[in-house]
Amino acid sequence: MSPVVTPAACSDIAELRQLYYAVYGPHYPVALGTDPAEMARLIEDPHSLWLVARCADTGALTASAAIHGEAGSRIGRLEGIAVHPGHRSAGLAATLTGALCAGMLDTGRLDSVYATVRTVSAGPQRVVARNGFRPLGILPNAVDLRSRESLALYARHSAGVLDRRLPVAEVPAPLLPLLRTAEAALGIGYPGVRAAAGPRPAPPAVRNPTDDRLEVVEAPAFVRRRFRERFPGAEGWFYPLHTPNVLLTPEDGRFEVYAYLNRAGGYCSLLTAHPDPAAAAACLEPVTRALARAGAGYVEALVPLAHQEVLAAFLAEGFVAGAVYPAMRADGDGFHDYAVLSRSSERIDFRGVAVEPPLQPYLDCYVSAWASTHLPTSSEVAP
Repeated sequence: MSPVVTPAACSDIAELRQLYYAVYGPHYPVALGTDPAEMARLIEDPHSLWLVARCADTGALTASAAIHGEAGSRIGRLEGIAVHPGHRSAGLAATLTGALCAGMLDTGRLDSVYATVRTVSAGPQRVVARNGFRPLGILPNAVDLRSRESLALYARHSAGVLDRRLPVAEVPAPLLPLLRTAEAALGIGYPGVRAAAGPRPAPPAVRNPTDDRLEVVEAPAFVRRRFRERFPGAEGWFYPLHTPNVLLTPEDGRFEVYAYLNRAGGYCSLLTAHPDPAAAAACLEPVTRALARAGAGYVEALVPLAHQEVLAAFLAEGFVAGAVYPAMRADGDGFHDYAVLSRSSERIDFRGVAVEPPLQPYLDCYVSAWASTHLPTSSEVAP
């Protein structure tokens, strides 16, 4: 008998928490399945959709998934896919994912939906792939769930969105292999894109002594207020579905870096900097070290492909581009492509990763890029 699929209600929260505990244990780092107040907010959010499946015979809650959106943005995140261990292999995850996409993408409410998919098994990749999601890249060491896990980035676009991408003339040379991989995997084009002229900039040889003495302000309400004062509109930043909860600044206060830090999952997303991202580009190394001391074994940044200087600064500090998100941000009648760059302070080990064939080229591309960034060349090895 087919499951009964309905929107989640606040009266479901207790059962939902039991479901997520049964699936993920006590280490699930997402408020969607652990924090009743945040769960209630998402259920009641008019920009999001949360669906649950119940057994037609018993009424027991057997599966859950949501697409999380936000005001002013036409991008959503597929998250919280959970199927009770006693009801697996019944297609519940695919059923919920299909229903969510029908409600949010097929109706034109969103331009795209992305998902970060676990790679401990091939099942999650197959679920999203069967529902039209395509791989965009690999996020190594992206989350701590009992141990470090790498995630795969997938996305699905509304009809016609990928045809309205704004062209990019040149990018830093290390990004070209990733773009060629995306061309083959997604059937999109980067015609005429060339390597930016000039060598990759080296990290600054001399730093201001205060650069390594960053103040890390962990006062979420204050950071949000300060962020809104600095960025009253969306023109100076774009990182969907992330609200800063940490601010980093040197003693002289010449720049402020805003980030989202998730201690439970051991990761951090760099959102933007004031007065602009380039202002903090020379201090990425101490910023990354400060975040590592705060518990972030994985740090990522989302940068437009058109912002060559910022991309080059991240690459010079050991960040590696593992994914590209085409047509991510709307701008007038067109869409900007973004690159996802990351750096891990912990050893990356892909031996336990399960990769479906469509994702494999991205993994190969990342391994090559990481080696080019972090392993010495033959000329650098002493004879």
